[in-house]
Amino acid sequence: MNVFIKLGDLAEQKWAWSTLFLSAVILETVALYSQYGMHLEPCIMCIYQRTAVFGVLLAALIPLLKNTLFTRLIGFIGWGISSIWGLFIAIEHVDLQMASNPFFAACEIVPNFPSFMPLHQWLPNIFAATGDCGNIDWQFLSLSMPQWMIVIFAAYALSFAAVLFCRLFTRRSF
Repeated sequence: MNVFIKLGDLAEQKWAWSTLFLSAVILETVALYSQYGMHLEPCIMCIYQRTAVFGVLLAALIPLLKNTLFTRLIGFIGWGISSIWGLFIAIEHVDLQMASNPFFAACEIVPNFPSFMPLHQWLPNIFAATGDCGNIDWQFLSLSMPQWMIVIFAAYALSFAAVLFCRLFTRRSF
């Protein structure tokens, strides 16, 4: 029971939100280095995963700046949506890469961002898709980049679920 209380109390700790924020900053930095330093062109699925990581980053930033019940609620919602959405996109990306017939496993070229927020037009150096979803141009420990993103988003989603569960179980609030 004591472990649940400590895990639930993380939402009130500035260092916990800082850690979440810093992890997303590191992932975005690695993504941009991969694109511009290693010349790996991001596909549409990579851009969507990048957007999900930005969602985690922004979700952590809100309670980091001012940790109140309301900002924690917004942070939890953003963290949960971004990590779970990112996980689904990464899984779909791996499915595209592993398709038995790559001719039928194509992805779009232009991101489908909402018309009120065309990120690919506002910040094309970050959100423009120039690569092919089926290409596996990079691997580490025999996993491709989207496979690593499954691991990362799963860790984000599991940590979100654990902290939220413990928070609600021990405190009955955010």
